[in-house]
Amino acid sequence: MNHKAGSKGTAVVTGASSGIGMVYAQRLAKQGYDLLLVARRLGRLAERARQLSSRYRISANYLSADLTRTSDLERVMKVLAEDSTITALINNAGVATLSGFNDAELSKHQTMNALNVEALVRLSYAILPVFKRKNHGTLVNISSVLSLHAYPISSVYSGTKAYVSNFTRGLQEEVAGTNVRVQLVLPGATDTEIWDIAGVPASHLPVGTVMTAEDVVDAALSGLEQGETITMPSVEDVGLLQAYEAAREKLFRASQSARPASRYRIS
Repeated sequence: MNHKAGSKGTAVVTGASSGIGMVYAQRLAKQGYDLLLVARRLGRLAERARQLSSRYRISANYLSADLTRTSDLERVMKVLAEDSTITALINNAGVATLSGFNDAELSKHQTMNALNVEALVRLSYAILPVFKRKNHGTLVNISSVLSLHAYPISSVYSGTKAYVSNFTRGLQEEVAGTNVRVQLVLPGATDTEIWDIAGVPASHLPVGTVMTAEDVVDAALSGLEQGETITMPSVEDVGLLQAYEAAREKLFRASQSARPASRYRIS
């Protein structure tokens, strides 16, 4: 994929046919990135690519892929590993099923794991060596505030997003001190099609708790520009996140002992 001299390179956006991914594509095109849009719905992708290339005079290409299918995932991985123009990957594609664990078909849980975890990990695996070789590039992994909390209907979804959050923290430690940026984004409830797929329409959520996809992406990009490694678009008091991270670190350090805690010792 060729891009214009002076452009910011190519940004790959997964789940780009709607919601958060579609907004990322628009915002990045406006910033001057060329695009590779990845999603299942070919018609939507083609139309979105046409609109963005015409409006922003960038190169917008697309790749129809179901990232839960190994063959499709491997095609995308190959592009990431071989296209030297890629300077950003937005790992946005995800799915949710919100129900009691045994109330949903096992296949629904397997799909969540395949898309939310395995696809994200494998695409990260493909792109990070490229970024590390160039000492330049941006990886954005979209998690969720439900990585910090689980409801009776979100055990698997929360589990997948908790994986994404800890996985991304580890990657951040790996690239510390380099020019490779890895951002973890934890949106709250966002007005996208995921709610209809999940079985809980967004209209059923409490008034004032659902953010637009535009606001989520604008906040995430602002956080990236400010150098945040973790961005929570809906949290006003950043001190809460700082306190949470500090408590997490303190608890981990307290676990580093060869002796059982005194409450477990038999007298």
